[in-house]
Amino acid sequence: QFQLVESGGGLVQPGGSLRLSCAASGFTLNYAIGWFRQAPGKEREGVSCFSSSGLVTVYADSVRGRFTITRDNAKNTVYLQMNSLKPEDTAVYYCAARRPYCSRSVSDYNYWGQGTQVTVSS
Repeated sequence: QFQLVESGGGLVQPGGSLRLSCAASGFTLNYAIGWFRQAPGKEREGVSCFSSSGLVTVYADSVRGRFTITRDNAKNTVYLQMNSLKPEDTAVYYCAARRPYCSRSVSDYNYWGQGTQVTVSS
């Protein structure tokens, strides 16, 4: 049974940090795990992805240098460290899995978590 569970979202002030976690169960290491986000009234967009071979891809230019994706294979968990958060980072953040390469296209992913809300506001 494949399952992705996100956690770590919440309310944070501008300039603050959060670390999101995506716990994967039922997946082998041959899967790429990506982070996406969807703001109210906007389409879901790719943020970053960690491929099965360890290659990291950043899709959203607006997060480059602020967000870092890492993967702990022993814990089957992918993290998204978010620093210097801005109000425009407010969105529901999702992790998703596909095999074996990363893709920025939402439709390329077979498995999705339920999402975790991130709100950046003073």
